[in-house]
Amino acid sequence: MNQKVIVLLIICIAVAAAAGCTGLRTQASGYTTSQDSVRTEVVYDNGWGGTPQKISGSVAATPMPAPTSGNYGADSATVETKIIKTADMTVEVRDVTGAAESLKSLATSSGGYLSSTSIRKNYQNQLTGTVTIRIPQASFDTAIEGVKGLGTLKSISTSGQDVTEQYVDLEARKASYTNQLAQYNAIMKQSTRVEDIIKVQEQIDRVQTELDRLNGRLNYLDSRIDLSTITVYLQEPEPVGGQAGHDFVSAINEGIDGFLGMIDALIVLFFTLLPLVIIGAIGYWIYTWQKKRKGPAAQILEKKQ
Repeated sequence: MNQKVIVLLIICIAVAAAAGCTGLRTQASGYTTSQDSVRTEVVYDNGWGGTPQKISGSVAATPMPAPTSGNYGADSATVETKIIKTADMTVEVRDVTGAAESLKSLATSSGGYLSSTSIRKNYQNQLTGTVTIRIPQASFDTAIEGVKGLGTLKSISTSGQDVTEQYVDLEARKASYTNQLAQYNAIMKQSTRVEDIIKVQEQIDRVQTELDRLNGRLNYLDSRIDLSTITVYLQEPEPVGGQAGHDFVSAINEGIDGFLGMIDALIVLFFTLLPLVIIGAIGYWIYTWQKKRKGPAAQILEKKQ
């Protein structure tokens, strides 16, 4: 009888202990799920060679937005080719100033603009000029023909630089940084500690700076792609038989230059030989002084010998 009672007590104690453990687990679980906020740590790798950033904060117990799997590498069949077109042309015209104005009108009528112009005289007193215009890429070939019509084409060089790979890479990096910025902004809204807010703001500033730099580079490429560059070198035709007429003024000036050049050469020669002249004069003075010291008798004896 006593053995049965002991066994029964042991069973009761085991059941009570099991019930107590179950209650404790249930209470702990309820405590965790009843909290309004939990402690989180986010380690974010920007994927471009930077040091992974760890940001911790007390945020609401809601899932963070997962990084979107952006299509950073577009299908090669759907990528639009990006070409930068440029041209350098040399045209012989009778009126350089008028041709420069015609190029300005050509650029404006084609939807472009005059980028720069420079007109000057060369050593033969002839006008030469350099005009740079920006033309929409769709009107590039038409503009080339228009430039040819200004005069006699002396030379032409065209090129097309393919920047498709560079452009796609910049867009992919922009998409990545845009996604990072969205992640950091979400963390910022849910952060409560001052030190966490400061860390997140530093990352937001860094990512925003990179985005601004990428946007600037993309805008520059868009400008070069959308508007082609044509540089035109203008020159007047050479006079028949070389320089027309005889220029007496130039002949006189050349004669004066020759005379002054001769004077310069004599001055240089004089100062070059001056040390030798000084040494020779000193030597001659010493010789004559020695002769005077010996007297007339010594001189007569030297002559007899």
